[in-house]
Amino acid sequence: MDIHKEIDTRGLNCPLPILKAKKALADMESGQLLRVVATDSGSLRDFQAFAKQTGNELVEQQTMGDEYIHVLRRR
Repeated sequence: MDIHKEIDTRGLNCPLPILKAKKALADMESGQLLRVVATDSGSLRDFQAFAKQTGNELVEQQTMGDEYIHVLRRR
């Protein structure tokens, strides 16, 4: 995958990872990929809801130890 931007939201709790992702996506072009690294377990559910509400595609979610990786494609 060709990630265009990555943000680190480790240590931040809801709603901060979503807010930072929203801000990052606003600066990106349609079709570009954003990778978000989070430690909030609620971010799995939060990013699924965020993608549905905003029309951005949730391409991938991974859990690696205590980190949650979310990849979103800008609509």
